[in-house]
Amino acid sequence: MSAMRFLTIGLAGVIGTAASLWAHADDMPADTTRQDMVHQMGHEVMPFSLDKTSHIFTTNDTGGVQKVLAQSSEDKEQVALIQNHLLYESVQFQQGNFADPTRLHGEDMPGLKTMEEGSTRIRIQYERLPTGAQITYSSDDPKLVEAIHDWFKAQLDDHGADAKPQ
Repeated sequence: MSAMRFLTIGLAGVIGTAASLWAHADDMPADTTRQDMVHQMGHEVMPFSLDKTSHIFTTNDTGGVQKVLAQSSEDKEQVALIQNHLLYESVQFQQGNFADPTRLHGEDMPGLKTMEEGSTRIRIQYERLPTGAQITYSSDDPKLVEAIHDWFKAQLDDHGADAKPQ
């Protein structure tokens, strides 16, 4: 089975699980925070372990860089899962498809709608790293740069301890 077909089949299952979790959000304990819910759903939406990885968001003058790194350089399984997932996401984002962040964070996630609408004016570059991968988002349009910054801040807020700025 090709790697892309394997990813497609696997992601279809993940998407169904994520939709189910959001549909059952009312069943979670009353003291469940948004960060708790995103952490729980993150385990279902992303193939790698949030407990074994770090999400790093760095803004810059043209957009920003999103990194996901395995906490242990020896954890080859997490590194491969990160690299495959971010490669898939970068291809989806290049096509203007931001469905996965919407499923995890909701349709009203700051910056996301503007990024979707201006996706043809955002450069998205995937890069493998020794312990994970990164996606660089850049644009010459100040409105899109602001949207990328808003999107990064929303992810930092939603992921809490699972993410950090740099």
